Amino acid sequence: MYNQISASSTKHPGRSAVRELLDSFDVTGPDGPHRCLVHSPLWESIWTFLNRNPVGRLPPVVLAVTLRRLFLALDYLHTECKVIHTDIKGDNIMFGIYDDSVFTAFEEEELSDPTPRKEVDGRTIYISRELRKPKDYGAPVLCDFGSAVPGDVEHCEDIQPDIYRAPEVILQAPWSYTVDIWNAGCMIWDIFEGRHMFTGHDPEFQKYRSRAHLAEIIALLGQPPSEVLQAGKASHKFFTDTGDFRNEIDIPERASLAQQEISLEGERKEMFLAMMNRMLQWDPAQRLSAKELAEDPWIMAYM
Repeated sequence: MYNQISASSTKHPGRSAVRELLDSFDVTGPDGPHRCLVHSPLWESIWTFLNRNPVGRLPPVVLAVTLRRLFLALDYLHTECKVIHTDIKGDNIMFGIYDDSVFTAFEEEELSDPTPRKEVDGRTIYISRELRKPKDYGAPVLCDFGSAVPGDVEHCEDIQPDIYRAPEVILQAPWSYTVDIWNAGCMIWDIFEGRHMFTGHDPEFQKYRSRAHLAEIIALLGQPPSEVLQAGKASHKFFTDTGDFRNEIDIPERASLAQQEISLEGERKEMFLAMMNRMLQWDPAQRLSAKELAEDPWIMAYM
């Protein structure tokens, strides 16, 4: 997959927002060869950054810059590389490092106080040494293509973290690039509002279940369009022939996104909610593309 990404256009503005593979090599171990990937060093993930933040949310301007880069990266993947990421989450968006003194300090510390190591079967194993905090963060970069798939073939398999799963995936309908848009919308709520958009927590089984997830989506978006249900091989498990949700689980009472959003006010809040609504649509065809979202008015207001 990295080869496919690297072979695509270098002129697209989203190319620099995707973590590039510099090289690779194989190391032979007891279980056979292990492929090692060589990348430019990055700092920490958005999720780690959030966990260090007492508020537990990204500031609006940081979110806007992050989303601008994310949607440029997705547009590059979708249009130039024909790749669907399928695993967009805070752990897979990382800040770059513009401060080279971080690496100089790392080298000096290693010389003056080498990290502990041991020999196992002729190989040297080192304990990791943390980098110190850089003075300047680099631009966010989309990483981890271990779950990425080609976008020019039909897919129906399960993908995505449970709570970020698009409805067409839950219903086992054919899915394509727009699953990344739904996935990104759910993640945005996590990193900006500090809580999950959907949990999928089933009170009967006390764990994630697809029926509970669908009930939460219905509570927020209303009943799915008939064409969405008709496309899903598993729709009959959750909906009747007339499109009604089977009453094996109650549809929860839920406040609107406007009532739940507490970080913004006035026009900026309206613009943010409009962006979210453009991403969270039952019908994949109604979701905006990554290219359109990269130019969203709420994002561009902070540029």
